[in-house]
Amino acid sequence: MSVMRISRSMTAGFIWLVLALALPAAAQTVYVSNEKDNTISVIDAASLEVKATLPVGQRPRGIGLSPDGKWLYVCASDDDTIQVVDTATQEIIGSLPSGPDPELFVLHPSGNPLYVANEDDNLVTVVDVARGSVLAEIPVGVEPEGMAISHDGKVLVSTSETSNMAHFFDAETYENTGNVLVGSRPRFAQFSQDDSQIWVSSEIGGTVSVIDAATRQIVHTIRFEIPAVPKDAIQPVGLRLTDDGKLAFVALGPANRVAVVDAKTFEVLKYLLVGQRVWQLAFNGDESVLFTTNGVSNDISAIDVESLKVIKSVAVGRYPWGVTVKN
Repeated sequence: MSVMRISRSMTAGFIWLVLALALPAAAQTVYVSNEKDNTISVIDAASLEVKATLPVGQRPRGIGLSPDGKWLYVCASDDDTIQVVDTATQEIIGSLPSGPDPELFVLHPSGNPLYVANEDDNLVTVVDVARGSVLAEIPVGVEPEGMAISHDGKVLVSTSETSNMAHFFDAETYENTGNVLVGSRPRFAQFSQDDSQIWVSSEIGGTVSVIDAATRQIVHTIRFEIPAVPKDAIQPVGLRLTDDGKLAFVALGPANRVAVVDAKTFEVLKYLLVGQRVWQLAFNGDESVLFTTNGVSNDISAIDVESLKVIKSVAVGRYPWGVTVKN
């Protein structure tokens, strides 16, 4: 009797085929901002093929969708604006005031307003997306980047890269309600699904700080060690928590890995090798697939969340930065 040997590439291809067949009939779409090409790559999440490439403003970085998926918001950083793309027609239909050098933003859970980090003037700009007007400018620390909002829409968090802090605000009154010193150069923040914790990545510090939302105290600091990878190459940037509170995924920049963390014990379970300089992360709708942007290798990676395996890479534009998924 002959024995069939299955190569790693065949195994990965089989996993992806099974996964693709399991996806719902309604197509999911992945949007990737390409910082150097001034474009957005539009990718079919089932076939993992680039369907279109949309020209946008200069140096697109942070991107996100309205709750109904009709509008794609794009930080055109060098144009000092937020562009609005109609996802049905794939055309830019307008822009929103953002303040100088918008890098990342977060939408209120209702879809309005939008809170934008302005790296150059140490402000968070609050924008009414319906009226296209600025509601407020909130002073924060030096070089704000990471933005997060609680699921109940009450608490806003901004991280400041040079001040090394996470700043807490009342999302309606914009009053500063606390500041937490974290690791060096904090880049990204996210609330847990139950809003009990805020996770903040620190690029130069090489850590992730887990902050108790009620006490505003750091309850754990996660550190990373990868054999044969220099410590200064391990630079946490993007991170995502699963809705069930079990896992966290952390993009480690030039380490070219995504760390898989037990979100209960804070233990690092695994490192997944992806493309070069992994930057931001986004789940698909049911969190079965995680997409990563790999800035130097000019591609994205698709990770099967159940098996914790990288199943495919897709070439996109130059310096892919932000990623979001329409379901």
